[in-house]
Amino acid sequence: MKVLIADDDPQILRALSITFTASDYDVVTAGDGGAALRRAAEHHPDIVVLDLGMPHLGGIDVIHGLRGWSTVPILVISGRMDSIDKVQALDAGADDYVTKPFLTDELLARVRALTRRRLPVREEAGAAFGDVRVDLVARSVVRTTDGADIHLTRTEWRLLETLMLNPGRLVPQEILLTEVWGPQHVNDSGYLRLYIRQLRKKLERDPGSPRHLLTEAGMGYRFVPG
Repeated sequence: MKVLIADDDPQILRALSITFTASDYDVVTAGDGGAALRRAAEHHPDIVVLDLGMPHLGGIDVIHGLRGWSTVPILVISGRMDSIDKVQALDAGADDYVTKPFLTDELLARVRALTRRRLPVREEAGAAFGDVRVDLVARSVVRTTDGADIHLTRTEWRLLETLMLNPGRLVPQEILLTEVWGPQHVNDSGYLRLYIRQLRKKLERDPGSPRHLLTEAGMGYRFVPG
């Protein structure tokens, strides 16, 4: 079982790492919100333990970012006592909320409860949309109007696959960049725009007015099937 722990307090991060490692978890850590999203994309944790008050990108924004592409259980830990913060976190998509200071046994029990409740997500093998049928297992794209094969590069496949495995969900551009090009390219949005344009030319009926590979300005991209 792999846990991602995100907290900007080094002492808490170290203490939680020791606690979870001693309980036979594989531990991944992040010291701010941006790093939390990158680590989640890189390591695909089974649960995320997340502090709300982090620099650069707050905990609520991290929850929104994760929920754009993942159903991973999220346990919020926070020193904020106000019920408004708890409501905001849960409304954003968190699964549980623990207030600091907390008992280690209680925290581990909540983590076990969340991971037990998690249901496996079925990954679709592909989809038909517009004038194409995509088979992600066979890695093939066929134009339905004439049966012609459409060639995609390796990078185009990685990008399309990431979007199609999250149908209807917003996938933040940082996640796409990390998944396809690696964390060192998390700010290279030009790569993303270029390859999205190429995919639209190959897959959309009208690349200038796409219906399936959509841009969410300033946030990311969304695959809309059907």
